[in-house]
Amino acid sequence: MCRSPASAQAEAMNDYIFDTGSELGQHHLDHLGNLLDAPSRWSLERRGLPPTARCLEIGAGSGAIATWLAARTAEVVAVDIDTSQLTDVPANVEVRRHDLREGLGVDGPFDLIHARLILMHLPEREQIFAQLVDALAPGGRLVVGDFTGRRLHPITTPTAEDEALWARVQYLSHELASPARGISFSWAAGTAARMSAAGLVDVHTLEYSETTAGGTDGCLLHRNLNQQAEALLLSVGAAPAELTRYRELMTDPSFSAWFYQFLCTSGQRPKCSVV
Repeated sequence: MCRSPASAQAEAMNDYIFDTGSELGQHHLDHLGNLLDAPSRWSLERRGLPPTARCLEIGAGSGAIATWLAARTAEVVAVDIDTSQLTDVPANVEVRRHDLREGLGVDGPFDLIHARLILMHLPEREQIFAQLVDALAPGGRLVVGDFTGRRLHPITTPTAEDEALWARVQYLSHELASPARGISFSWAAGTAARMSAAGLVDVHTLEYSETTAGGTDGCLLHRNLNQQAEALLLSVGAAPAELTRYRELMTDPSFSAWFYQFLCTSGQRPKCSVV
């Protein structure tokens, strides 16, 4: 059966841009871990991690957070669409290869569910969020972390032209390329309200950001994402020379900027009522 142009376009829009199983993808996960594992661990730990807890790690990536949870809780189910990086995990981590767009792929209930940089990437985020809430055990906690759309201000740039280039690439990436693939940078700001509306209590948000200089993890992640999304960026108007210079800039220590704003929001299912 032939697909209509509309259905083919919808399928293409739902494809993942980033391939965590590639060499670039591995470096992508390394940079993210160096940047976000510490605030993620802090958010998970501050509300308590019962040693008997059953945990669900959504978008497990390299397995760093799943491994950290496994050392503190009874059981971790690590789910990812690509599990090629999840080859060296503790015995109490169960690895499942699954696409969340087809459901959670695992039965609850869970005492802790953690999803980092997943929902902002999926057009089906509202339905998946509801499924995560439903999978919580009474007293269970949901922790969701995503980047926001806060403008990424440069601090120092080699030239005025480089500052303008930075602004243009951010515009192409966040205003044109990302929405074309269903990525939302506005999702994270509403997570706390969604949790409250879903009946979760003790809702709390951590806001985290820091500066990054050329050659350090934040800028190297920008460079990496730019490389992985090259075809998409070219399709929305980027010139090859612009991408080349941008990638050079991300390794130049004389460049610095604010990195993404990361919001990590947690909420708890009431112990004695149904959400």
